[in-house]
Amino acid sequence: MAMWIQAQQLQGDALHQMQALYGQHFPIEVRHYLAQWIESQLWDSVELDNPAEETKAKRLLDNLVAELQKKAQVQGGEDGFLLKIKLGHYASQLKSTYDRCPLELVRCIKHILQSEQRLVQEATNASSGSGSQAMDTLSQRHQQINQAFEELRLATQETENELRKLQQSQEYFIIQYQENMRIQAQLSSLSSLAPTERTQRETTLQSKRATVEAWLAREASTLQKYRLDLAEQHQKTLGLLRKQQTVILDEELIQWKRRQQLAGNGGPNEGGLDVLQSWCEKLADLIWQNRQQIRRCEHLTQQLPLPGPMVELLSKLNADITDIISALVTSTFIIEKQPPQVLKTQTKFAATVCLLVGGKLNVHMNPPQVKAVIVSEQQAKALLKNESTHSESSGEILNNNCVMEYHQATGTLSAHFRNMSLKRIKRSDRRGAESVTEEKFTVLFESQFSIGGNELVFHVKTLSLPVVVIVHGSQDNNATATVLWDNAFAEPGRVPFIVPEKVLWPQLCEALDMKYKAEMHSGRGLSDDNLVFLAQKAFSSSSNNSDDYRSMTISWAQFNRESLPGRNFTFWQWFDGVVELMKKHLKPHWNDGAILGFVNKQQAQDMLMSKPNGTFLLRFSDSEIGGITIAWRLVWNLLPYTTKDFSIRSLADRISDLNHLLYLYPDRPKDEVFAKYYTPPLSKAVDGYVKPQIKQVFVTPTCEALYLHLLADGMLDPDGDFDLEDTMDVARHVEELLRRPMFSYTSLSSLSQYTGSTGYCDA
Repeated sequence: MAMWIQAQQLQGDALHQMQALYGQHFPIEVRHYLAQWIESQLWDSVELDNPAEETKAKRLLDNLVAELQKKAQVQGGEDGFLLKIKLGHYASQLKSTYDRCPLELVRCIKHILQSEQRLVQEATNASSGSGSQAMDTLSQRHQQINQAFEELRLATQETENELRKLQQSQEYFIIQYQENMRIQAQLSSLSSLAPTERTQRETTLQSKRATVEAWLAREASTLQKYRLDLAEQHQKTLGLLRKQQTVILDEELIQWKRRQQLAGNGGPNEGGLDVLQSWCEKLADLIWQNRQQIRRCEHLTQQLPLPGPMVELLSKLNADITDIISALVTSTFIIEKQPPQVLKTQTKFAATVCLLVGGKLNVHMNPPQVKAVIVSEQQAKALLKNESTHSESSGEILNNNCVMEYHQATGTLSAHFRNMSLKRIKRSDRRGAESVTEEKFTVLFESQFSIGGNELVFHVKTLSLPVVVIVHGSQDNNATATVLWDNAFAEPGRVPFIVPEKVLWPQLCEALDMKYKAEMHSGRGLSDDNLVFLAQKAFSSSSNNSDDYRSMTISWAQFNRESLPGRNFTFWQWFDGVVELMKKHLKPHWNDGAILGFVNKQQAQDMLMSKPNGTFLLRFSDSEIGGITIAWRLVWNLLPYTTKDFSIRSLADRISDLNHLLYLYPDRPKDEVFAKYYTPPLSKAVDGYVKPQIKQVFVTPTCEALYLHLLADGMLDPDGDFDLEDTMDVARHVEELLRRPMFSYTSLSSLSQYTGSTGYCDA
């Protein structure tokens, strides 16, 4: 209800925008009387593109109707009687409207709540002067756009007024012209009269004709000037329309598409289309009004031809305004929900396309059909160069046709492809070291529709973000690398799908941090120290200074084509393994700050050296993809744990099992950090049975074990005497043995032959 209280405080244009959200599809009275209930419902939990969610949406509809009926029943008194009838009517109306399409109710309310939130936020920022500099800049840009629309509205209104004056003047001119023709006819009929009467009448009529003809000559000149002035005004208006359209389509819409692309890497949501749609609809309305004015000017010119350049001027104006509306329509056919960029064959996927100006131009009166086909990079280039007019395909998509639907609540015209599936793919010849997971395709959506009673026909096309087609889950890792690199470094307006072969290291850091934060669902991303560690790994460097890497470039080959030195995996494969491990099993611990992660062996040893025994830290494995190891003062490093290990027993429970672990680096008691994640103790026996429990056991190096190691290493002879003259060498070797794990177990049944020795070696 807090949102509704704030929404009621809106003023001016913001208030009008808020009121425009409501209508018969959802009355504002329902919002008012059920404000608290509406704002407490989980509307965002309903996936609008998933038909299986219809049951959940139906339940919300039924609850809404029930709440309205309940609210109606409690109304009393004289004033309450009318409200009772009105609320009951609204309950029946909403039930009738949305009973067969409850998802549309959810779509409507989500749109209303998001729009209200935006309007309140903008009003708050404007009044308080608070918020970030980015928000201030955004508000200023929106204000400039709205001011430009007001100028266009006034200019269009002015030309409309001038056109009406011109039409009235021309109509009066035609009346006077007809009067002149009538006088001429009367003069011609005087021959039948007597000479005296004829002379008298002829003098009068000729005088009257001379007056009318003089007026017609002057008025013809005036009309021509009016026409030329009006054409000049239309030229200025068209210039303003072009400028405003450039701002909206080439700046705002392109930025929205860029945000959509970065969202594929985990960037912030691209934001709703409601603001863009309202701008595009205003453009469409103004362009259409001006077009109709120009057409009326053409009609007036045809109705009363006058000498001069008006025909050519109007023809050019008509062509210009048609180009403007054509650019608007073709540019606002966009993909609202992109298909997955890693696309697996024989797997269902979804996408949504919409025409932002479809409702305003009444395209829904004859709903167009949209077709989806998958095309290669080369085919996409040919389409954009207009070298190919027909839709060649590089594969077969099932369920690839969909009729656009008009959503009255939001005024959008869209097509929801819910059950597409890529049946097969035709790959092109690969270049050099390029793998199948580096080959890019795109889903092409195309449609055809008309506006103005088939006056203008448009064939529209739009391309999805690049997709990489895989046939097996094992290819997902490398395909994701291709997508991440493309999303991060693609330039607006590029030739499909050119990306730089190398980028500055800080640019890649930004992309990796964005991806990592998104997967962790947390503001805790990659620190400067983490990024230095990654730079050391990527460049095989030992420098700890972040400044040393700022000007360095990393190539695509270094990122995900060439293996790291001494490893059989690439930099990205290692990093993605870490992300997957954290996402599936360790996200809470990362967000708690319990995992340092990006630390190498030597750094871990240096950090722990000054700490008491039992101090440990968690670091990612250098040698294994998606592995994490425990390093502590006694042993240094355990064998890395992977997703497979954590599917058996969680990290917290494994740390609990190891009694030698006492403090998480630097000095936090382990139970303080991990106790809330421990698995509760087993319940009592049921029917005489006790459920077994898996526990991790670490066996410390005993004297007997140490003896066998020294014997195997040749430092002891068979009689147990030292086989070295310098006892310091022995001491160093023993110390080395004590710093590494002798044995690590995941089950009580796997204890070694040394479990009989329970004492610790005092060496």
